[in-house]
Amino acid sequence: MYAVFANGGKQYKAQVGDTLFLEKIDQDVDSEVTFDQVLLVSDDNNKITVGNPTVAGATIKAKIEKQGKEKKVVTFKYKAKKHYHTKQGHRQPYTRVSIESINV
Repeated sequence: MYAVFANGGKQYKAQVGDTLFLEKIDQDVDSEVTFDQVLLVSDDNNKITVGNPTVAGATIKAKIEKQGKEKKVVTFKYKAKKHYHTKQGHRQPYTRVSIESINV
């Protein structure tokens, strides 16, 4: 059984036991989060249910394992012969969750 859900403007495929890296969720570690924007659900008999736009009554329960930041991405801008250069870094925050159950 798997499901596709939307979170943070992105879509993720989830199965029970999977570990996913999602956009930052403002909750504590070891707390439980429920995703209700389930777009597609496939059961064990390969029956696929597609939502319009979401599947009615379908939810995904997950447990937050970790809050963290990605590796630093450095941007460097430079213009030749103009004495212009600028350096900037960015670390994207993420939340690591483990999928516990998919309810239809």
